[in-house]
Amino acid sequence: MSKITEKQLLIDKIVDSIQDTKGEDILVFDLSGIENAAAETFIICSGNSNTQVSAIAGNIQKNVRNDLNDRPWHVEGTENSMWVLVDYVSVVVHIFQKEIREYYDIEELWGDAKITKIES
Repeated sequence: MSKITEKQLLIDKIVDSIQDTKGEDILVFDLSGIENAAAETFIICSGNSNTQVSAIAGNIQKNVRNDLNDRPWHVEGTENSMWVLVDYVSVVVHIFQKEIREYYDIEELWGDAKITKIES
């Protein structure tokens, strides 16, 4: 399987996992054309509480592990679940509580990226 196909399967599995746990405002950023980007793809979504943010992160990890036999390189923010980062190296997932997402406005940092909005 090609790297592109593997990455797309990972992206699709992550988005499905977010939708399964009722994550909102899902955006997929293609950063592959941006020099010095931290990853090729960012996926950003919101949850309504620390419980939901934690559930979204857990569901992503479980589904990717079970269906694609892959584990994140790094997970951060699970202590308070206000902003959890799940890093699969080429794909990085940011799961925010809504007010934290609005405060940091991380979407504006990647204004040059191709952005796909996923309808829930």
